[in-house]
Amino acid sequence: MGSKLRIFAGSSNPRLTADICKRLGVEPGKVKLSRFKSGEIYVHYEESIRNSDVFLVQSLSHPINELFVELLVMIDAAKRASARTVNVIMPYYGYARQERKSAPREPISAKLLADVLTTAGASRVATIDLHAPAIQGFFNIPVDHLTALDLMTEYLKAQNIPNPVVVSPDAGRASMAEKLASGLDSPFAIMIKKRPAHNESVITHVIGDVAGYTPIIIEDLIDTGSTIVNVVEGLKERGANDAYVCATHGLFSDRAVERLHHKNIRKVVVTDSIELPEQPPAHFKVLSVAPMLSQAIQLITEGGSIAALFRDRGI
Repeated sequence: MGSKLRIFAGSSNPRLTADICKRLGVEPGKVKLSRFKSGEIYVHYEESIRNSDVFLVQSLSHPINELFVELLVMIDAAKRASARTVNVIMPYYGYARQERKSAPREPISAKLLADVLTTAGASRVATIDLHAPAIQGFFNIPVDHLTALDLMTEYLKAQNIPNPVVVSPDAGRASMAEKLASGLDSPFAIMIKKRPAHNESVITHVIGDVAGYTPIIIEDLIDTGSTIVNVVEGLKERGANDAYVCATHGLFSDRAVERLHHKNIRKVVVTDSIELPEQPPAHFKVLSVAPMLSQAIQLITEGGSIAALFRDRGI
């Protein structure tokens, strides 16, 4: 890679950053991230980045607000150090579930994040499996929307799952479920649910046949796990086998990991877009997004089509 490439890790996922750098044959950039006693964030790049293409790797996981402000300060420091470009690699884009107003007097927080990142000085954003793909349109800078769908498909194919059916937990994931079903050459079903409150859901209908099938539930993220458990139990009540649960982003808030130790869940498949314990539970499978992100960085710096990374060129 070119000598002008610099990759720096925020606090959210240093292991992923190290893996990306290893694959690109570069050393992780040296940056000091610290806090004043008051909680204010301090950033100092400990090497010259003048005229460099700087890449900042930061997922907006817990504590999301702390990590977001840290990222903004990193962007500002890079701009003031005369970086040529400041590229944000944000595997998980936080606040993406607040992408529209669903009631009066609500914010559109996903748009606010886009505005703030741009104002702070980001040149480009690369992210993975946005909760709502339309969020790309919130930016006036380039956004590379990557997907872990090929990773999921290859892993699931290798499992030789008997009689699979891909299940979308709601209408919003139907497109992703359809693509996964196509990749696995399997049928798919859609669940209809209502949300009485945040992080709560009630299954009302299932569109498609699931009785006697092995469900592969596909989501963009798992937060508290309560929705997933409701979906699994709803499928079981309708005659389905034990389920595989797949999601790009494992937030695992509250008691999510405990909830996912469910008798009707065979396997939980997630990526390392959010840093997980080095030894996850035995029934968890963690797929690495580092190869995809390293290729994306190479294409951004050297030129080429990001779409070439995926089988579905429409991504």
